[in-house]
Amino acid sequence: MVALVDCNNFYASCERLFKPELVGKPIIVLSNNDGCVIARSNEAKDLGITMGAVFYMIEDEIKKHKINVFSSNYTLYGDMSARVMTNLARFSPEVEVYSIDECFLALTGIADLERYAHLIRNSVIQNTGIPVSVGIAPTKTLAKLANKMCKRTGGICVLDTPEKISEAVKDYPVEDLWGIGRAYARQLILLGIETAADLRNQPIGFVQDKLTIQGVRMWNELWGRSCIPVSDVLERKKGLCTSRAFSKLTSDMEELTEATASYANRLSLKLRKDQSCATVISVRLLTNRFKTDQPQAFPAITIPLTHAVNNTSEIVKVALAGLRAIYRKGFMYQKVEVTATGLIPETEVQLNMFSKWNGPVNDKLSKIMDQINGHYGRGTIRIATEGTSQKWAMKRNFLSPAYTTQWKDIIKTK
Repeated sequence: MVALVDCNNFYASCERLFKPELVGKPIIVLSNNDGCVIARSNEAKDLGITMGAVFYMIEDEIKKHKINVFSSNYTLYGDMSARVMTNLARFSPEVEVYSIDECFLALTGIADLERYAHLIRNSVIQNTGIPVSVGIAPTKTLAKLANKMCKRTGGICVLDTPEKISEAVKDYPVEDLWGIGRAYARQLILLGIETAADLRNQPIGFVQDKLTIQGVRMWNELWGRSCIPVSDVLERKKGLCTSRAFSKLTSDMEELTEATASYANRLSLKLRKDQSCATVISVRLLTNRFKTDQPQAFPAITIPLTHAVNNTSEIVKVALAGLRAIYRKGFMYQKVEVTATGLIPETEVQLNMFSKWNGPVNDKLSKIMDQINGHYGRGTIRIATEGTSQKWAMKRNFLSPAYTTQWKDIIKTK
């Protein structure tokens, strides 16, 4: 049996956790630069606030209904996610973190699944304060389906018999199935297949023809035959990217240099946390494609490295060289992207006898920076090229404190 544990309205729940006076009140969380809605509490959903709604277009509704607004605080969300996943790891030796707010658990050998589901749910709520739903079924696809049904079953749904599974798939919309995208959903609905039961009752030949091998696996899983095992080993990422829109359009080379250096620094930190080294660095500038009255350009460059690296000094140096190569005057840029690809494990880096390499010195410097920033807070020490004013930094007018990762923001009690 497989359990899917999903955090309810995760971003909104993280914000509410440290402001209990907001329990029962509507909350929305905005995207980078406070652009649009990316998370909503149930109360905000009930008021008709839609996912992706543009913030400035719903400001009147926000004031009218006294909706609480927060800028996205990914540092807080990431830390709370780690706490939830650590708690869940106590309940199974096989744990697969599927996303920031979802986790699969293999529950082999558990006799009373309903009692165990309640134990998991209550433990997470008590130890982290984050409400979760627990769906349990013989396969991952059915566990996702069970989790979706938790809204009307009190936070727990166990599909452990053929009868329960048949009842669950009978009215379940086909477009909500795990692995069915919009294009496939439209195609299936046009063919009269509107529910999970309709799809399950199709012959295997039809599924192979219309939905390829992934659809065949999902079809088998709907019948309770596991085809997608719980993986407790994280696959190494094939690439990492750091990119955020600026708070304002800019053509200033100094501001672009500061932003690129800052993003390259963050990228190198991601690489070290992943214990990976990059063999290729790419840099890309983007204008705002929605500003049709302005000239558009999306210059990019890909730079192979003579040595695989993950230290800050060399990643920043290469990224800035890429920026200088692609920068074009006369354009107002909205965003810069710095991407690392060709990733290999730190332990498999090979030297190049034909080029000079300052890797050991730069690696040691990066580790010292990580230790200082880890102790005193991110940004305490950084590359000088990142600048101090950071006028380009993204807009976050409703940012909540870093309650769990900054000493100065820890909640004080009397």
